[in-house]
Amino acid sequence: MKHVTRAQIHVFQDKVFLFYKTNGRKLPWRKTTDPYMILLSEFMLQQTQVPRVILYYKKWIKRWPTIHHLATASRKEVLQMWMGLGYNKRALSLHKTVQIISQTYRGDVLLAMNHFRTLPGVGLYTSNAVQIFAANEDIVTVDTNIRRIFIHEFHLPQDTSKKELWALAKQCLPNGKSRTWHNALMDYGSLVLTAKKTGIAPCTRQSRFEGSDRQIRANILRILLVSSFSYSELSEKIDVDNTRLRKILEKLIREEIIILQNKRYQIREERSN
Repeated sequence: MKHVTRAQIHVFQDKVFLFYKTNGRKLPWRKTTDPYMILLSEFMLQQTQVPRVILYYKKWIKRWPTIHHLATASRKEVLQMWMGLGYNKRALSLHKTVQIISQTYRGDVLLAMNHFRTLPGVGLYTSNAVQIFAANEDIVTVDTNIRRIFIHEFHLPQDTSKKELWALAKQCLPNGKSRTWHNALMDYGSLVLTAKKTGIAPCTRQSRFEGSDRQIRANILRILLVSSFSYSELSEKIDVDNTRLRKILEKLIREEIIILQNKRYQIREERSN
């Protein structure tokens, strides 16, 4: 990886901080340092536009103001509240994760982040993000926006490895300002150095929703959240060939999202103890 001087890093830091000072977004999860609320926002922001997340985030915080409140909700309640955010499996991962944190770590989200591999849907990025935004820890995290910024600003090849990008991120971190720095980076990437402007494609692309299995899954869950249905009843409501429908239903069962009981499909319920 090319050498980056301290002078280059200082120029870069000043540019990003100056932009953020006058253009930083006022987002609800930036008004709190509650680790639970930060964790919730991180789950919601995965592959979902910020304006949509704001609406859902506010509703969730109002209904489940603490991690223990969400931990005791039913899976059906969680899915109902999540509908419209997409990638519904995220909702169940979030629910399971907060149950583990509530029970195993007595609600201590920051402690749990040190054991993120035991938490469904939580990887290194999310673990570090929660610690950064909740506790201002001097650590780094690199999402698709931050990756794009480093590649563009330091003229790196697009196939620069994750390991190299995280190492550069550590070099660029201003000590004691991790929270503000990462917020600034994310806004700079979202508002200035966009994928369209830079031509830097993300490592993974979101698949088309219309006509996809994701859309069919969402329709199935939306229907089953109202009541249980037999296969024939579901097939009448969902316009897709039988082979495809059966495969999707079987996958939802394997993922423990729905069950087939007495020849009727329904949401798999589970409550925390």
